[in-house]
Amino acid sequence: MVLPMLSMDTSIPMLLPSSSIPRPPSHPHLEWTPKRYLSDPQPPPMDDARVLEQEMAAARQLQDGKAVKKTRPRRTVDFNAGMGRWNILRKHRPNSTYVPSMRPAPPFVIDLLPPIAYPGNSSTSLCTKFIHTSTNKIRCPVNVVTWTPEGRRVLTGSTSGEFTLWNGLTFNFETILQAHDSAVRAFQFTHSGSFLASADQNGIIKYFQPNMNNLTAWAGHREAIRGLSFSPDDRRFATASDDSTIRIWSFEESREESVLTGHGWDVKCVEWHPSKGLLVSGSKDNQIKFWDPRTGAVLSTLHQHKNTIQGLAWSPNGNLVASASRDQTVRVFDIRAMKEFRILRGHKKEVCSVTWHPVHPILVSGGSEGAVLHWDLGGPEPTNMQSVTQPRATLSQAHDSNIWSMAFHPMGHLFVTASNDHTTRFWSRERPGDATSVFSGGGEKPPEIIDMSGQDDEDDAMVPGFSYGGTNKWWGKDEDTAVGLGDNSYTQRAPFSGDDPMGSDDFIPGFGTSDNLGGGAGPSAVAPKQSGPLPGQEEMWTADSRGESRGEDWGNRRGGWTGRGRGYNPNGARRGRY
Repeated sequence: MVLPMLSMDTSIPMLLPSSSIPRPPSHPHLEWTPKRYLSDPQPPPMDDARVLEQEMAAARQLQDGKAVKKTRPRRTVDFNAGMGRWNILRKHRPNSTYVPSMRPAPPFVIDLLPPIAYPGNSSTSLCTKFIHTSTNKIRCPVNVVTWTPEGRRVLTGSTSGEFTLWNGLTFNFETILQAHDSAVRAFQFTHSGSFLASADQNGIIKYFQPNMNNLTAWAGHREAIRGLSFSPDDRRFATASDDSTIRIWSFEESREESVLTGHGWDVKCVEWHPSKGLLVSGSKDNQIKFWDPRTGAVLSTLHQHKNTIQGLAWSPNGNLVASASRDQTVRVFDIRAMKEFRILRGHKKEVCSVTWHPVHPILVSGGSEGAVLHWDLGGPEPTNMQSVTQPRATLSQAHDSNIWSMAFHPMGHLFVTASNDHTTRFWSRERPGDATSVFSGGGEKPPEIIDMSGQDDEDDAMVPGFSYGGTNKWWGKDEDTAVGLGDNSYTQRAPFSGDDPMGSDDFIPGFGTSDNLGGGAGPSAVAPKQSGPLPGQEEMWTADSRGESRGEDWGNRRGGWTGRGRGYNPNGARRGRY
C-alpha cells in the first residue's frame, strides 16, 4: 500500500493544546516595535585625560630621540569568573550531584564551570587555547615556572638567575628580582604557602618569603641542583644534584640530615610523595629509584627507560608516578603494585617535563620539539602493553624549543609553560562546541605578538622588598662563560640578527656583533634547529665552563639583594639548561 505524499499546505496534526499554538495577532497595529537603541552597541569614548596623557608621553619620547611606541589596548578576560558561578550553584542546586548541561556553542562559555564541577568529564580540563605570551625584556631561557599558592600570580626562574612575577589575570609583567648569581634550576613553595625554596646552578639553596624577601642562603651541593621537593608536612625537603646524590634537609634549621647515594650519574629530578614518607628520583643512569627518607635505603629500582629521566611527577592521589625521558616516552607507574601502568608514545624528540592536572586524571608532557601533549588516563586500559595510548589533545607547535617546565593553576582551568625559547605562555580551556579549536588541526602555532608592557625604563618603579629593574641592567656586566659545544652541538637562539647590530631591535649592549657568534653565525636570528638528541652533560658543561668568574657588583643593593655578574665569552652562545 502506497501512502499519499503530504503536500506543503497539508496541516500536520499538533500534539499541543490549541491554546498554546501561536496565532497571528488580531490587532497588527498594536504590535510593539522598538524605536530606540536600534544601532549596534558602540565602544565607550576615549577618556580625554587618558588621550592627553598619551600625547604627553609621545612628546617626551620624541624629545628623548626615541621612537614613539604605539599603545594598543588589550582586553582582559576573567577566566576565574566560573568560580563565583560555581559557588552560587552549590548553594542552590537541587542535589549534590546536579550540574547544568553544557550547550555545545561558543557563546555558552560564560556557563563553563571550574573543572571541579565536572568530576566525570575530563574534557573540561584540556587547556589548549592559547591566551598570551610573556617575555622578559632581556631574553633568556626560562627553566622553572609555578603558580603562587593563592593562584593570583605566576613565578618563573631563568638562566640569568632572575625571578619574574607575572599577573595571573592579565598575564602581564609585575616585577623582576635578581634572586641568584647563576641559573635558577629548581624552586617550590611549601604546602602551606608561607615560604619558597630555590636552588641554582652553583648548588646554592635560598629561602624566600612570599614578598620575595630573602631569608637565608647556603651551599647545598658541590654541583648544580636539578630538583627540589618538600615533604608533606614542610619540615624537610630533598634536593637532587649533578653530584649524583640526593640530600634531605631540615627546613627550619637549614641543616643536612642525610645523603642518599645509589645513582651512578647525575640525578636530574626528585619528588616527595604528596602524603607519605617516600621519595622518587630519576637520573642520567636511566634508573628511577624509590627511597625511604628515614633510613636512606633504596626500596625499589625501575629500569624501563632507555635514556636519561628528565622529569617526575606524582599524581594528586599519590598512587601513580609519571616519568619523562630522553627516550621520547612518558611512562606511568602504579606504586601499589610497582608495575608499569601505561606507556605514552607521541613525542618526536626527547620529553623534558611532565605534570598532572589537579582534578582530573590528565597528564601533560612537554618535549624538546616544543610540543605539549595531553594524555587522558581515565579511559579503559589498553588490552596489552604494546598498544599505544593516543594523546587526547596535541599542541604540536606550542613553543619553538624545549619546554623545561609546566604548571596548572590550582583550580585546573589555566595552564602555563616555560621554554628554552625565552617565553612563558599561558593556555586556557576551549570554548564549548568551538569548531575552530586550537588542537582540532593538530595544534596551530601561537602568534608572534609578544607583550613586554610594564618593562620599559620609564615604567620601572622600585617596589619595597623587590629588586629594582631600573638603570643597572644585568647585561651591563660580564655574561655567561661560553660553552665549547663543537659541531654537533645544540645551539641556542642568537641574541640579535642582521649585519648592523645597532639597527636591530634585539641588539643588547655588551654582546658584540653577530659576526662574533660562534663560527660566524651570520645574519640569521635563529640558530639551526636541533637534529638528534641533546648532547650529554659532560659535553655541554666542560671543566672550563663550570668555573664561573664573578663580575663586578651591581652597585644596586635594594631589599638586601646583591646581583653579581658572570663571565661571558663573545665567541660563544648563551648557555642552555643542559
